[in-house]
Formats: sequence, structure tokens, C-alpha cells
Amino acid sequence: MYEISIEDCDLEKIMDSGQVFRIRKMEDGSFLAMAGKRAIRISQEGTRLLFSCTQDEFLNFWQDYFDLPTDYAAIRHSIDPADAYLTAAASFGRGIRILRQDLWETILAFLISQNNNISRIQNSLEALCTRYGARIEPEWSSSAIHCSEKLYAFPTPESLCSGGLEGLHGLGLGYRDKYILKMAERCCGPTGKEWLKKLSACGYEEAMNLLLQEYGIGRKVADCICLFSLHHVDAFPIDTHVKQILDMHYPEGFPFSRYQGYAGILQQYLFYYKRSTHGNT
Repeated sequence: MYEISIEDCDLEKIMDSGQVFRIRKMEDGSFLAMAGKRAIRISQEGTRLLFSCTQDEFLNFWQDYFDLPTDYAAIRHSIDPADAYLTAAASFGRGIRILRQDLWETILAFLISQNNNISRIQNSLEALCTRYGARIEPEWSSSAIHCSEKLYAFPTPESLCSGGLEGLHGLGLGYRDKYILKMAERCCGPTGKEWLKKLSACGYEEAMNLLLQEYGIGRKVADCICLFSLHHVDAFPIDTHVKQILDMHYPEGFPFSRYQGYAGILQQYLFYYKRSTHGNT
């Protein structure tokens, strides 16, 4: 177990922010977070977080995954006080952080996210992991924080390819199954690994250009991948909620120049505020 105290980290808000789909709240109030082949239980009381892992695992993986070194308070304090809507959104969303998620996992998650809601996305990803992911048994699962659930790693591109299109039926993917299979084929083998590696090393504009060449990926999905995995925090995904915000509160355009280098973090505050107060879809 490893304990830290940190401001500006609210696991429940992060879970509901629309950027991640493999964190869920357990019956005892703790959170189960799955990332690739890893699983962790986290308990939170205010600023106190207790991770079910060693200090080494926390420092080598989870600290960066949750973007804990970044000063989100400074970002909130930089907001123009005359911007009442953004100020209210940032205050409401305090505790949200932009996670640094696995690229392959994030690409699939946001392919599935198209014309979809968070609950269905979570269910499809869980079904995908159960069918094609390897079973994992973290050390803590047999300890005092016992987890009776079967936990599965995120499937590899090769495992998804092995089942073909038929193997994706019954997972709630709908028409997105073709996107998933095509991307799995894209990411298989040494060539696929090289493409993912190249994407990880790109700047924002080059990453966007590469992603938009792929089957099933439009501007919004590409921006989500850039923001929530590649950590290009200038990316500003525009979905229905954000478009409505921009039309209503920023008819002359969002002030991107003022917030250059972190507009994507503000987008998350705006999205979470709008979705939480005007419809949970």
C-alpha cells in the first residue's frame, strides 16, 4: 500500500469526466482502475489517497498516469475572472486531471465512443476485455482489499485480429466493429508497433494528421486521442456538449490564445460542467 496527500485530485470526477472508461466505484467506496495489464484499488478521503501498490509501482506508473506532478490549481487561477462560465466550470470540475492513458487502448475506446454514451462505452470495453484480454490477478486481490471480480487486461491487437469481425459480435459495438477490426489490423506486428511509436513521438499537428488518415477516425476522436493519451493539452475536442457551450457562451470564439498550452484541460472542465448540470449522456 502506498499513501499520498494531494490537492486537485477527485477520482469520482475523473471517472465521470468522459476521458476514461475503465475506472469504476466499488461497493466499499474505493475505486478500481484498470490500465493495460494493470489493476489497482484506490481509496480516497479528501486529499488523502491510498493506492494498493508499492511505492515503486506508484512512482514508475500511477503517478504519471494520473498526471499528479502537474499544478492544476495554477491553471485554474489563470482563468480570466471576467469569464463567468469558465470560472464556474473550473470550480465545479476541480479535481479533474488529464490522464496519460495507453495509446492503443485510448484509440479503441474513442472509436467506440462515437455516437455513444459513457455507460455503453464502458460495457463494450468490459465485454471486449473479458472476451479477448488475459486474466490478471494483482497481488492485492487476495489481501484485505479482496476483489471477487475477475479482472482482465486490455486485449492486444493480435488477439482481436484472431477473432475477425465475427468475433466482435455481441459486444454492443454496432457499426463500430469494423473500425475496431481495421485498427487492430493496423496495430499488429512490428509495423503496427512502429506506427504507435511514431504517433507517440509526434507533435500535436503531426499526430492529428496521422490519426485522420485512419478508417473511422474523425476530428473529434483524433483530438480525444491526442488529449487523453498523447497528452497534447492544446487539443480541444468538440462534441455536442462543447459545441453548445461555444455557440452560447463564446459566439466570437473561445480565447485559445490566452490559454495556449493547456486549453484541453479547460475543455474538460467545460464538458464535465455542461454534462453534469444539463444532461448525463
